[in-house]
Amino acid sequence: MNVTTTANEGTAQTCLTQATNTPEASLCLRIRAIFQRVAKATPPASDATRPPRILAVSKTVSAERIRQAYTCGQRAFGESYVQEARPKQEALRDLAIEWHFIGPIQANKTRPLAEHFAWVHSVDRLRIAERLSQQRPVELPPLNICIQINIDREPSKSGVLPEELPALAHRVAVLPHLRLRGLMAIPRPSTNPDEQADSFRRVRQLLDNLRSEGLALDTLSMGMSDDLEAAVAQGATWVRIGTAIFGARPASF
Repeated sequence: MNVTTTANEGTAQTCLTQATNTPEASLCLRIRAIFQRVAKATPPASDATRPPRILAVSKTVSAERIRQAYTCGQRAFGESYVQEARPKQEALRDLAIEWHFIGPIQANKTRPLAEHFAWVHSVDRLRIAERLSQQRPVELPPLNICIQINIDREPSKSGVLPEELPALAHRVAVLPHLRLRGLMAIPRPSTNPDEQADSFRRVRQLLDNLRSEGLALDTLSMGMSDDLEAAVAQGATWVRIGTAIFGARPASF
């Protein structure tokens, strides 16, 4: 199965080929390698709710570097801090970027998310969803929402616990100006493929349960640079890739 792209991402391979003799060549090759890893990991007869797409995690990455990645064919970028994202969005407003927010959400920071992002992957409280709904401008399409799951019950991580998910999902799904798309998870780090697969399989089962309860969900946001193969094999539709595209982040992050 081919990796699904937006209309602009459909020209990604052409952009990558043309960019091999430019200063952005290394970045383009990294992006192409991720496309290839995702395509290889996708089962031939996958029953994924949606085929996988690549979300380039651009926190700590400069606007100039994001522009270079866009030239390479990448169109969706994920940010974790509103105060960092907004200047970059302004600097890149001439590009047709699809902006995603993937970090923890403070209640007093919901307005810029509602006004300037297409997706928010990290909703884990009804209050946050309600504020996003109230603050989403009516002239914009509904804000795409994923509920973050603390799938491995780690005290240090955000996310709703699995047993609390159904009640939250049904309440978020009926809020105006939002479109509940699915689930997001960051499992416990592991280098064991079986352990990786187990966590992602449990996220997928939670999504299947919600769909059986009548919610029209199509998104699993899971998998990063070190475990994307396991995530894609279990039905990931967004893989969030930072290090494998942009390199290691500063130690302070």
